[in-house]
Amino acid sequence: MQQLFDINIATPHCSFRRFRLLLLAYTNRFLALAALIRELHSKNKTNPNEVLKGQIDNLKRRIHLIRTMQAWAFGSLFICVVCMLLVLLHLV
Repeated sequence: MQQLFDINIATPHCSFRRFRLLLLAYTNRFLALAALIRELHSKNKTNPNEVLKGQIDNLKRRIHLIRTMQAWAFGSLFICVVCMLLVLLHLV
């Protein structure tokens, strides 16, 4: 049977830079949104407003999505490490 893919150690290694940049970008977004939520929350404490509460809820949903994306990126990074280990041990 002919092998479909020629996997060497460089194949999963190419993804490391992408994952690092992806995690960095989403971490920066997360921090910016968290700061914005803190600011809106302090404004909402001094002057309660339904519009601010809606904005805070929307931003919380966005933060949840960012956390989910970061978890998937970290899982993909872990799979790349396992794949590199398997290639190194000649199991793939």
